[in-house]
Amino acid sequence: MEDTVNTLSLPDDPAILKQIIATRTRERDERTRERDDWHVKFQNVEIEKLRLEMELLRLRKWYYGPKADRLQTPGDVAQMLLGFATELEARPVNPEDLPSDEPPPPAETVRRVRRGRRNLAAFENLPVVRQEHDLPEDQKPCPCCGEMRQRIGQETSWQVEFIPGHFERIEHVRFKYACNKCEQNAENPNIELADKPQQPIDKGMAGPGLLAYVVTSKYADYLPLYRLESIFQRNGLEISRGTQGLWCRDVAEIVKPLFDLMVRRVLQSHVVCTDDTVMPMLWPGKTKQARMWVYVGDEHNPYNVFDFTLGRSRDGPATFLKDYKQTLLADAYGGYDGVVVGNEITRAGCWAHARRKFVDAEKTHPAIAAEAVGIIKRLYAVEDHGKGLDVGQRLALRQRESVPILSALKDKLFAWRDQLLPKHPMAEAVGYALNQWNELNVFTTDGAVPIDNNVSEREMKRIVLNRKNSLFVGNERGGQTAAILSSMTSTCRRHGIDPQHYLTQLLTNLPATPISQLDPWLPDQWRLRNPAPSA
Repeated sequence: MEDTVNTLSLPDDPAILKQIIATRTRERDERTRERDDWHVKFQNVEIEKLRLEMELLRLRKWYYGPKADRLQTPGDVAQMLLGFATELEARPVNPEDLPSDEPPPPAETVRRVRRGRRNLAAFENLPVVRQEHDLPEDQKPCPCCGEMRQRIGQETSWQVEFIPGHFERIEHVRFKYACNKCEQNAENPNIELADKPQQPIDKGMAGPGLLAYVVTSKYADYLPLYRLESIFQRNGLEISRGTQGLWCRDVAEIVKPLFDLMVRRVLQSHVVCTDDTVMPMLWPGKTKQARMWVYVGDEHNPYNVFDFTLGRSRDGPATFLKDYKQTLLADAYGGYDGVVVGNEITRAGCWAHARRKFVDAEKTHPAIAAEAVGIIKRLYAVEDHGKGLDVGQRLALRQRESVPILSALKDKLFAWRDQLLPKHPMAEAVGYALNQWNELNVFTTDGAVPIDNNVSEREMKRIVLNRKNSLFVGNERGGQTAAILSSMTSTCRRHGIDPQHYLTQLLTNLPATPISQLDPWLPDQWRLRNPAPSA
């Protein structure tokens, strides 16, 4: 009735009618715009809520949960196994499925963890101190007849003891010789002083073993110098942390030629793996967020070298990799783009990073996360089958099995991208994989390229542990010292070398070794001549 009244009361003037229509259209458009704006705001609120929930779960996992990138869906797996067991029990028994009378094939050898006390007599590398325990003289006569009893055997048991480290003072005495006859004839007596072996630090109080112990404790065992100061004081000698810091700097200067040789060898690698992390440095009024980079050589150049820079700009890797022309395996940090293009480097991507994006966004879309991680798991299963193969065989295996998996995953990624909102956390995980798709496929065209960059991430943990205990480096020179000494201890660990033993021999012999004869002192070459003791 109201619409009829309004229609009958409309004016006859066309201009007024057009004005009324324009007003009504504008009001309708404003209501539509307000509704669309509300809808967009609602979507943004929901996406922001998902993002905050994902960030909360990530932080909770960081502080309290496991570090492995696994989907948190134990309930689904348990339910699936329960349903499978129920279905299996309901099936009729097929006579062909019953076991035959033939003996089963021998089971594969399984490594079992040894239980109980270990046989300490087998540890021949440990020194032996024999302690004999005899009966007192008054207990040796026979209690029955009083006759002296004879020894008929012995029982042996083993025990391990620890003797705390101790300091020793080494007195170097250099004898002088002169000619008495020449001196009596008022001529030059030709005085000559016996030579002393060249020391790592000229006129320094620390011997090679003590210097090696300080470096090993700080850069292999992650003990800060103030704790070493307390340990040394308990053992009878006070050595300040400042003095120990100067010793570390001196050791870094001594081994710098060997470190430079390791850098040159790493840059000859067909594949170099790299990563970086924060290394705080003292700065006037604040702590500067400097960076520590690692560059891991391939199996033909098996060295791990670190590089310290004042920031995370691309100048750091650009300077280090200025002459490199082969394959660089790294994460998706944009600073590598200019380095790769300028040097004609082939850049490879890391599937561990791509998988981690889906794991982090799991709670925002569990179905996509489970399917994506399952497909990536199939890629890693192919890599497990190719561990014992050479480069050519591994490449053929990847071409045959990994390429079809990647093709199916790419179709899934495009489908997921179309069904998700652009700012959805799971859409960011999908976008990461699509943006890095060419880099993530490099391992299918080169059998020497690993599927992920976990090797360099593991080396970064050494820097993180040192940073957690020592907090920061004092200045840029201290960062360079940390880079050199971390390179030496990290490479020792890569080859199973005891860094204390290696550095002691290195500091004893390196000061008198010409630069042209440094190759035998590379950790892998030294290991060939000294197979034991190992770490």
